[in-house]
Amino acid sequence: MADHNKLGEEGEKIAVEHLTDKGYEILETNWRSGREEIDIIAVHDKTLVIIEVKTRQSNYSGNPEEFVTKTKQSRLIKATSSYIEEIDFNGDTRFDIISVMIGEGPPELVHIEDAFYPTI
Repeated sequence: MADHNKLGEEGEKIAVEHLTDKGYEILETNWRSGREEIDIIAVHDKTLVIIEVKTRQSNYSGNPEEFVTKTKQSRLIKATSSYIEEIDFNGDTRFDIISVMIGEGPPELVHIEDAFYPTI
């Protein structure tokens, strides 16, 4: 496995721990719909929460959350629509980003709730 994949997996584990500690119920990790993937799907306060996790070793090129582009957002929205249809969910949905910086010292995590909104 490539080093960047290992880094991503480590960041996702850290994110799942964080979410669980905050009372989120984890429904899925690395859920796929065709070529699209959702890192973490959870429920919190009756809201379906779609979480994109971005992990980096430094912020030299920018903070990890800055790499969730409009294209990535569109792909997440598309995958989320498939998931909602699959489970027949009828409620509120929110898109979060968790940024994890793994370098020297303990990992740094930033959880951005309502990071973006789907456009109609």
